[in-house]
Amino acid sequence: MSGTRAGAETEDSAYDVAVIGYGPTGVTAANLLGAMGLRVVVLERDAEIYTRARAISTDEEIVRIWQRIGLAERLKRDMLTERPVEFVDAGGRTFLSAVPTPRGHGHPPQMFIYQPALEQVLRDGADRYPNVKILLRHECLRLRQDADGVELTVVGTADDSVHRLRASYVIAADGGSSLTRAQLNIGYEGRTYEDRWVVIDTKMLKPWPDHDKLRFHCDPARPAVDCPTPLGHHRWEFPILPGDDEKQLTTEEAVYRLVSRYGISRDSIEVQRATVYSHHVRFATRFRMGRVFLAGDAAHAMPPWIGQGMAAGVRDAANLCWKLDAVLRGELPETVLDSYEAERKPHVKEVTKRAVFVGRIITERRLPVARVRNGAVRVLDRIPGLGDRMQDSKWIPEARYDAGLQARPRTRATGHQIPQPWVTGPDGERVRLDDVLGGRWLLLHRGLPTTQPAWERLGVESLAVLPVGWRPAEGAVVDSEGVLLPWLAGHRVTTVVLRPDAYVYAAAPAGAQLPSPPTGFAPASQPATQ
Repeated sequence: MSGTRAGAETEDSAYDVAVIGYGPTGVTAANLLGAMGLRVVVLERDAEIYTRARAISTDEEIVRIWQRIGLAERLKRDMLTERPVEFVDAGGRTFLSAVPTPRGHGHPPQMFIYQPALEQVLRDGADRYPNVKILLRHECLRLRQDADGVELTVVGTADDSVHRLRASYVIAADGGSSLTRAQLNIGYEGRTYEDRWVVIDTKMLKPWPDHDKLRFHCDPARPAVDCPTPLGHHRWEFPILPGDDEKQLTTEEAVYRLVSRYGISRDSIEVQRATVYSHHVRFATRFRMGRVFLAGDAAHAMPPWIGQGMAAGVRDAANLCWKLDAVLRGELPETVLDSYEAERKPHVKEVTKRAVFVGRIITERRLPVARVRNGAVRVLDRIPGLGDRMQDSKWIPEARYDAGLQARPRTRATGHQIPQPWVTGPDGERVRLDDVLGGRWLLLHRGLPTTQPAWERLGVESLAVLPVGWRPAEGAVVDSEGVLLPWLAGHRVTTVVLRPDAYVYAAAPAGAQLPSPPTGFAPASQPATQ
């Protein structure tokens, strides 16, 4: 653990960014900012990683983010991939089987995780950066902003020591009960569902049939979630029904009773913990207050039905960190930071809406309605095209932004994240696209490029996309999997301007001029990301 690195050096120390909270959102931010070379301090109230496995899955877009910090392949070693998702009725009969469909981000579309192990790998990753200081068992009691930055009053919970830190910006990733959000007097609007659920984490002692499938038991009597998790773990979730004794339902006896209806015996699992929690749908009224930004559960909370709570926080960090880096380096004006909320809030609201919809399907308690649901879905599943779409499990909105940091006029490509296939680099090596893009502003084009003086004057480099079968060349990548050229053609453009996060800022058809760079744009000669 890296909780003692800071020592007593914190008094009046100055940082580029302070990160409050060291869960998945905060540790992702620490890695991203550390790789960018910024001076970062992380404040975490607890001494150890939270042992309860809260999130149980992630997706290819999130692993693509972790690829930027060089941890994707290590993280995937501890994940389960390519597992089917089944919706079953009260009799255990499947009425919908969904297979996650790849979205083109270069990793498996859905992966099951064991969150404590995942967080440990991410924390080990942050330890690579001497410019990132980790303060475990430290809590931020007060924030005070001025024209030059933020002063943080921090208490060390181990010895009650008080420190004052300064940072140019603060990322508050301190959870749904965020003390930072409360200090800033930012509202957290929405609702908490009446149903409470008992979440049971177990160690698998011996496998049973279909133990590696995610199953939603859509039983009106008592719905259930039956989920495989890696490293020999398994998760169940059950609602607490009227008349249940909440405390008694978390005992081992009650847990074994709940899982026994699915053929799970005492010699199959070891109960590690059973915890009760509520589902929330909430959004902070604003994601930014001056130099302080809310991220993850501090900014939004959603039900767990499509496994996007943790993912939403990681997307927040990815969207915000490169912009903070650009502002701190003078590459973009501070006004660009307003695009964080403009881009992230609509997307997370749409994800939440879909999570609520899927939850309603799973938890329907009215028996007549459940019977109609089961029959209707079975019929719809047989309709060509519609059945395929239902089984694709495209329940998560694609990676795109309709507003924020993007050029006008818009094109069909503007605001989309470009796919990430394997390509052949200039040196002839097979590599993922993002590893060539290098986290920088870049012109990507097919065919002979049209001169773009406004961008070239600023030193923005250009990368050509060559068709399959062409020889590698300097300043070009070969579209080895035949993905990029069809994508550009499908969006009716030949040239795109990619932001450091691989989203399209601007695009133009053949022979046309690109829209102008952002106001105040002055890119560094070298990419910021290491």
